[in-house]
This record gives sequence, structure tokens and C-alpha cells, in this order.
Amino acid sequence: MNDERRQGSAVASDSAREYLTFTLGEEEYGIDILRVQEIRGYDTVTKIANSPDFIKGVINMRGIIVPIIDLRLKFHLGQVEYNQFTVVIILNINGRILGVVVDGVSDVIALRGDQIRPAPEFGSVLDTAYIDGLATLDERMIIIVDIEKLMTSQEMGLVDQTQSAAA
Repeated sequence: MNDERRQGSAVASDSAREYLTFTLGEEEYGIDILRVQEIRGYDTVTKIANSPDFIKGVINMRGIIVPIIDLRLKFHLGQVEYNQFTVVIILNINGRILGVVVDGVSDVIALRGDQIRPAPEFGSVLDTAYIDGLATLDERMIIIVDIEKLMTSQEMGLVDQTQSAAA
């Protein structure tokens, strides 16, 4: 039994896990489908004063105030024009609802653990702490993002870190 496999997964460790894939610029990313609550079109957000650039603001979603994070800005991929393909992926991270803006959603894919390779080390040049690995599917290279680790990071401050440690 491989102790490095994720624990707490609803999927057996030897079987495939499902990932929602999305695009940011020319790159394709994947996040654990179990963290996704819904996908919706991009709407106008209410800006919050003094928030980092990557936090676009908040929306009111059925009475819940939801912070909206632009992953293109968070990953330093430059500005983007929002269009009819721009979507918000609503996530549930440790009971906290938040949204991430992406250029477009591709599909849902199933990957086994042996299909995901570790992210290469770039030293201090590039922070790969939020990257679970890289998967190749046909001709596609998919960057697998640990969305929970990203959203619970201290710089984000969006989800209480003590909750994620206890989960």
C-alpha cells in the first residue's frame, strides 16, 4: 500500500479520480471535481477596497456572499478580457464557498495516480506548492492544481487554515 496516496478521498486509491479541467490562456489545468459545487457564467462583482488584484470582489449567490478570485491574475498570467466563455467555478473548500474565474471549462476527466507525474522543482524561481503534478492525456498536458492548498494558503486568507488542517 502506498502511503503517499491521498487520504480522505471518496475514491479508492487504486481507481481513477475525476478532475474538472479548465483553461487559463494556452494552458489547461485540472482540479478535484469533489471540490466543485457549480459552474456559472461570469457576472459583475462588487469590488472590495484594498483587496489584492487577484480577488475581483464578491457576488451574492442565493444569499451567500462569495469571494471571486481570478486565477489568471493569481498565477501571474496577465490580464484577460472577460467574454461569453469566461466562467466562474464555485468551490466548496472546508465549508467555505468561493469562486474562481477561468477562461473556460473543458471537461471532466478521470485520471489514475500513475497518470500524474510530480511537478518539476524550479527552486525559488517558481512556486509549485499548489501543483499536485502533471498529467498527459492523449496530446494534452494538464497541470493538476491542489485547489484546497491554494485557497487555504496564508496569502489568500480566504479559508481558515485550522479548518483545513483538521479536515
